Amino acid sequence: MNVESVIFIIYLVFMLSVGVVFFVRNRNGNEKTYFLGDRKMGPWVSALSAGASDMSAWVLMGLPTSIYALGIGQVWIAVGLAVGYTISWLVEAPRLRRFSIVAKDSITIPQYLTNRFLSSSRALQILCAVIFLTAYTVYAASSIKACGTLFNTVIGIDANLAMYIAAFIIIGYTFLGGFSAVCWTDFFQGMLMLGALLIAPIFAAANLSGAATAEIPASFWHVGSWQEIVSGFGWGLGYFGMPHIIIRFMSLESQQSLKKSAKIGISWTALIILFSALVGIVGRLFLGYDEGINSNSLVFITMVRRLFPAAISGILLSAVLAASMSTADSQLLSAASAFASDVYKPIIRRDKAGDKEMLWASRIVVLIIAAVALLIAANPGAGTIMSLVSNAWGVFGAAFGPAIMLSLFWKRFTFQGAVGGIAVGAAVDVLWLAFLSGTGIYEIIPGFLCGLVTAVIVSLCTKAPDRDVEDLFDQAVAFEG
Repeated sequence: MNVESVIFIIYLVFMLSVGVVFFVRNRNGNEKTYFLGDRKMGPWVSALSAGASDMSAWVLMGLPTSIYALGIGQVWIAVGLAVGYTISWLVEAPRLRRFSIVAKDSITIPQYLTNRFLSSSRALQILCAVIFLTAYTVYAASSIKACGTLFNTVIGIDANLAMYIAAFIIIGYTFLGGFSAVCWTDFFQGMLMLGALLIAPIFAAANLSGAATAEIPASFWHVGSWQEIVSGFGWGLGYFGMPHIIIRFMSLESQQSLKKSAKIGISWTALIILFSALVGIVGRLFLGYDEGINSNSLVFITMVRRLFPAAISGILLSAVLAASMSTADSQLLSAASAFASDVYKPIIRRDKAGDKEMLWASRIVVLIIAAVALLIAANPGAGTIMSLVSNAWGVFGAAFGPAIMLSLFWKRFTFQGAVGGIAVGAAVDVLWLAFLSGTGIYEIIPGFLCGLVTAVIVSLCTKAPDRDVEDLFDQAVAFEG
């Protein structure tokens, strides 16, 4: 067993121990404790948790490799993400926290959207739960696949076995500790990711040779086609509807904490995205082009292993584990909350389930989703890490982004408009991916626009909200807690 393997094992044991600690601390907690940490998250933990849950292994493996292989035209993805994330913190976060509290202290996104309209219909919750379970399973598969690639490359063990090991650890602390364990592990993992991304490209740039630079074709420096630029900015639309990220906005302890979190979160993400892009550019200069590096998304891993001794590379490569695990745990928890709180409790059990039953129902869903995600990740034809992430990201942004933003800023928005917008946004996204991906336009863009237009038209064609719903909107806007 080499030094890197020992460091990985120590890291994984530490992550699992966090879950055990919060399992003991919150053993008498309830559904709100498990899914939202009782709204007691501080600004630093919330900000880095939101960022780490967003920046999955694609930021250390997928995005750098896309830039490494295809050129700096892929940088527009990073630019779009930076812009979208900033807007979500400054514009969406303050209102979403207030609205979710006023709307019957909602603890999940489907609950919020239903309570926002004071509706007794379960249609919206069921629709959201179906999208959650489907998209999060694909999203989690990308993170588990990244863990398998890392273990296979660094330690040499079978990639599928590595996926099972990583999934066991992720499931362990999510299953035991819930939202609090997820946020605190994400906090530590976010710090590790930032450190690794700051160090690797700087040291690689210091070791560049003129010969390696001369081998890069001129096409690498092309700024990209208009489709790449538009699609890059389109990635930013995903933030407005990404449940496992915006749920952090709802968990903050106060509006004052939210302001501090926004500064921390935006700064962290800007640095992460900038240096992720630099890994791809410097990696091409430092390593030259290698199809093996491209096909397995190994730019960051190869760079680190060439630059540093095992003791340091083991710590830096743990950042890939951090990126994978910090996203997978949030996805599993969000999917479990959608099913347990929005389907199992109100529909299957007809609001008769107690706190302990809800907690165990949630944990069972975590196990089921993780098992399906493992099957997808282990399938050789499932696609690359980047493609899996982009597919899930597109569905979430197109389906939920327009509905959530309209619910926060348009008093005339109706329940029927929300249902129509979510359904059409998701459907157009999937259909565009299936039949029109050859256009070069990222499917989130037509999905988001169609969902937005549908939500507005349906709202205007249906009865205006009742006075109680309008009063709730006004209360939420004025809420200062």
